[in-house]
Amino acid sequence: MEVEKGKGTDVSDVQGEDDLDEEPGEEIESAPPLKVGEERELGNSGIKKKLLNNGIHWETPEFGDEVTVHFVGTLLNGIKFCSTRDNGEPITFELGEGKVAKGLDNGITTMKKGERVLFTLPPDFGYGAEGRDGVPPDSIVQFEVELLSWITVVDICKDGGIIKKIMEKGERNERPSDLDEVLVKYQVTLAGGTIVAKTPEEGYEFYVKDGHLFPALTKAIITMKRGEKVKLIVQPKYAFGDKGKEATDGFPSIPPNSVLNVELELVSFKPVIDVTGDSKVFKKILKEGEGALVANEGAAVTISYIAWLEDGTVFERKGVDGGQPLEFITDEEQVIPGLDRAAATMKKGEQALLTICPEYGFGSVVAERDLAVVPPSSNLVYEVEMLDFVKEKAPWELNNQEKIEAAGKKKEEGNILFKDGNYQRAGKKYDKAVDYVSEDGLFQDDEQKQIKALRISCWLNGAACSLKLSDFWGAIQLCSKVLDFESYNVKALYRRAQAYMKTSDLISAEMDIKKALEADPQNREVKLLQKTLRQLQVESNKRDAKLFTNMFAQMSKGSSMPVKKLKVEIAEPEKSEEAAATERECVAEPSTPSEDRMAVDQS
Repeated sequence: MEVEKGKGTDVSDVQGEDDLDEEPGEEIESAPPLKVGEERELGNSGIKKKLLNNGIHWETPEFGDEVTVHFVGTLLNGIKFCSTRDNGEPITFELGEGKVAKGLDNGITTMKKGERVLFTLPPDFGYGAEGRDGVPPDSIVQFEVELLSWITVVDICKDGGIIKKIMEKGERNERPSDLDEVLVKYQVTLAGGTIVAKTPEEGYEFYVKDGHLFPALTKAIITMKRGEKVKLIVQPKYAFGDKGKEATDGFPSIPPNSVLNVELELVSFKPVIDVTGDSKVFKKILKEGEGALVANEGAAVTISYIAWLEDGTVFERKGVDGGQPLEFITDEEQVIPGLDRAAATMKKGEQALLTICPEYGFGSVVAERDLAVVPPSSNLVYEVEMLDFVKEKAPWELNNQEKIEAAGKKKEEGNILFKDGNYQRAGKKYDKAVDYVSEDGLFQDDEQKQIKALRISCWLNGAACSLKLSDFWGAIQLCSKVLDFESYNVKALYRRAQAYMKTSDLISAEMDIKKALEADPQNREVKLLQKTLRQLQVESNKRDAKLFTNMFAQMSKGSSMPVKKLKVEIAEPEKSEEAAATERECVAEPSTPSEDRMAVDQS
């Protein structure tokens, strides 16, 4: 049956400048769904759609998809000029390629599977001034259409190199990434039908990043969902190019510049996660866990595992073969960092395979474990199951008094870590403490004094951690939070001045020191810091003087007139031995954290 009549036209091509900005064939967004028997115009196109039977699901086809429909075309007087129902054979065509009357393409993009409608098309979207067999020029025509099904067609690389037709939709919305391990089944044929590659019955497993067979496979796989089945048409540049492929594994050779047809199924995939973000701890999920919650930091977890070296030597078992599982608190350094970090990402019931580099394992030392000795700098493999976990209560789960107590506890834990020199973890404890008392509006007047003191103390201690870790901008931000509450807080001014000096902002440092001495003129630490600042200012002035001297010297080389030599002398105050010693003490790191009286607030 001949139904082709010119290239499909986008509805938006005929809209005026004042018309609604809609996609082709799209109904007005605010309009309710059509009811059976109801008719509505699609945008301002003049195309009318009357719903005869509801469809199922919510998806609709898009331009480029292959749709299969039954339709009957009639004039307004009821005279039929074409029909697929006469012979009982539906028609399949690609939307937007002009295979049917212009407006029919646009109308079908609004239909759901199984839906039956009556479209009324004005001449511009029907057969125009030319008409066709059985349709006079400039006629309004009607099409009763039933959308039986469609195949989604995707141009994966947007250059026609890999065309994907979705034959069977997959599960969920998850798609594999480059790190994931996929299990696929495929059959590859030449244009004549000759099979040139095929997986075993059980399929083939590989990591996406490693690639397999030819580039088009991995490019297609990362667009697929679990269980999805597709047909690919692959141009030579995404297959074997102008070199072809020799006969292997009982399959014939592939000639140069061959277009390949591929039937591909993504059977399943195991997500692989870069736990630490530096490709040194990977987690491959063998079995999905329950729900959406993960253990996270501070959770009390119970796990079972088997751990082995790269050569297969098992060095530890916990919770298997009748043994006791391992219980620990995440983010408390109770296990090796790689296992700790990975456990914090796991759901209850999840099973995973961890690969851990030495940096997150036992490092460069020998580790004697239950079943074997782990040599220095060993890569480790853990097969882990998360049996259970109890998450640390979030602030919103606590009453006000519990929040204050939790914040105080976190602060004390941070103080202990600071004394031990573990500044990174101490800083995280102070941050968590502040999280518990961060919302002013939830606390009573008598509690406000407590939470203000806790916040200020934790911000100050956090700033001390940041200074130890050379995170000077972090220290500046935390001290600034304190100064928003107490503009003359000496500790905050002192630590922020230290940070400004480290970032060479000597002017800001001088202002903070001056303000601190206004508040506490006899403060010894601030006075020592002031001496250090003056020394830095002298050195900075010397550098500036040298820079200007060199600049004037360069200028004089290009001039015929004599230029007097610029002489810059900056007098330095003489220092007594006692003053010099005091200055050295100021810039030196204390031998232990407890020696710095302004290092951490214990109150």
